[in-house]
Amino acid sequence: MTSTSLRIRIDGSAGSAASYEQLRAQIADRARTGKLPAGYKLPTVRGLAEELGLAANTVAKAYRALEADGVIETRGRNGTFVAAAEGSSREAAQAAQAYAERAHRLGLTEAEALEAATTALRARYAAA
Repeated sequence: MTSTSLRIRIDGSAGSAASYEQLRAQIADRARTGKLPAGYKLPTVRGLAEELGLAANTVAKAYRALEADGVIETRGRNGTFVAAAEGSSREAAQAAQAYAERAHRLGLTEAEALEAATTALRARYAAA
C-alpha cells in the first residue's frame, strides 16, 4: 500500500511493524529531513486511510502520536500540518500557509504568488 501524495509505503507482510507505527515513523522522518516542510498540509485522516487502504482509526492513531511528539499540529477545521521546530519558525510557517491559501483563493498562479512574496520580502529586508 502506497500513498501517492506523501510517498508513504505500508508493508503489510507478517513480521513488519504495525501499520500506524510505519506511518508515524515515515511522516516523522520526512518532517525531520525537510521532505515535508513546516507548514505542509497533511491529508485528512479519512483521505489518507482511503489512499493507503487502512482503517481511519489506524491513521488517527499515527496522527495522535505525531501530534504528541510535536511533529504535526492540528488547526481545527483548517487541517493538520507539519509543525515547525521552534516558536519563530512555527509562526513563520503559519503565516506562509495563510499567504498560500489567500493567494490561491485570489486565483494567483504559483509563480505570481512567489513573485509577490519575494518582492515583499526584498522590500522589507532592504529597509532594515
